[in-house]
Amino acid sequence: MATSKPGERKLQILQTLATMLEQPKGEKITTAALAARIEVSEAALYRHFASKAQMFEGLIDFIESTVFGLVNQITEQQEKGLHQAQAIALMLLNFAERNPGMTRVIIGDALVNEDERLQLRMNQFVDRIELALKQALRIAASQGETNAAETALRANILTSFVLGRWQRFAKSRFQQKPSDDAPQQIALMLV
Repeated sequence: MATSKPGERKLQILQTLATMLEQPKGEKITTAALAARIEVSEAALYRHFASKAQMFEGLIDFIESTVFGLVNQITEQQEKGLHQAQAIALMLLNFAERNPGMTRVIIGDALVNEDERLQLRMNQFVDRIELALKQALRIAASQGETNAAETALRANILTSFVLGRWQRFAKSRFQQKPSDDAPQQIALMLV
């Protein structure tokens, strides 16, 4: 049996879980099915993760670190608040398109029969997204690009738009791309 570097098996488990979540039928993923896909025993899974919930937490950690790392890059690179808001919304749609399995985690579809704290964590993730959009729109208002009184409303509209696109993507079995016509639609919301 080949030995792997520390963390490689853990990463393989998370990658396999994400791949299994990309299956359009959206069937419940069991540890037995996950172990079979990786060709290890269930006990081997539990050597790396204490529970299935902990596996999903690993995916959520990846989602949060990637998305908010990109949000930080956008806010550092874009001076104009409207450009930040548009870039953040587009990045969120593109992230989902590139990571269909993760999209099912973000919208809670994959978390339905899992530990409730996972869904609460994804709810906080969405709140943080709305906060990032609100901050970008506050900058836009301070630059005279938008009305300051509409900042919270616009951030909520953008967040709802992104959530709707994620939902549609997952429910269409990943056929309806989140980014289709998105730049034009986002621009209309920011006028």
